[in-house]
Amino acid sequence: MLIDGHSLAYRAFFALPVENFSTTTGQSTNAVYGFTSMLINTLRDEKPTHIAVAFDVSRKTFRTGLFPEYKANRSASPSEFKGQVDLIVDVLDAMEIVSLRVDGYEADDILATLTRQATAKDFEVLVLSGDRDAFQLVDDQTTVLYPKKGVSDLARMGPDQV
Repeated sequence: MLIDGHSLAYRAFFALPVENFSTTTGQSTNAVYGFTSMLINTLRDEKPTHIAVAFDVSRKTFRTGLFPEYKANRSASPSEFKGQVDLIVDVLDAMEIVSLRVDGYEADDILATLTRQATAKDFEVLVLSGDRDAFQLVDDQTTVLYPKKGVSDLARMGPDQV
């Protein structure tokens, strides 16, 4: 199972009220809680034999070098979101789940590469992502789990669904 960590963290952030989740120091944790809940539920339901979570490093990628307008109109992440991805990585470390970040690449790129490597070795791959771009990975060996609502209801997207 391959997980788009950044897209799910961002989705969890907006699915849960930020004012209800914070540490005693004021660090918001709604994305951490939502992401972790989705992860635990998905691990329970899918029982993957292998797992990795990919994250974006920054907004600068090889694409922005080629096309400066690539995602240029995206607004900045809310201030309450900042720091939560690092906390999610801490949770993954505690669970002994591999997290991946590659300078110059988006999580999507990491997921696509790992999916192709795994299917070339005849693995069936589940990709958990809140980004519709992941649908281009779908084939007979690759299924995308896509959150339909918030962080709890997942749609299974196979070749017949995309």
